[in-house]
Amino acid sequence: MKTSTIPALRVDPELRKAAERVLEEGETLSSFVLESVRKSIDERRAQAEFIARGLAAERRAKRSGGYVSAAEVVAKLGARLKGARRKSARPR
Repeated sequence: MKTSTIPALRVDPELRKAAERVLEEGETLSSFVLESVRKSIDERRAQAEFIARGLAAERRAKRSGGYVSAAEVVAKLGARLKGARRKSARPR
């Protein structure tokens, strides 16, 4: 397979120095940048998939009638928190 290049980047000298300071033994700046790009791609894909799963779950829940709004969840959690605070404030 033929390889391609990623465009060269002009960076502030401090950013380059900071990157060079964190290189591990035997690691090059190029390999560090390549690994950073790979990790960012993986992170963004995972984030997009997470959002897609959440939106699909929301649609299924609304269709099935088993949907609970965020306001309801927050209200129930608030009530539980209030109860827990009351319980912990009681003298023993």
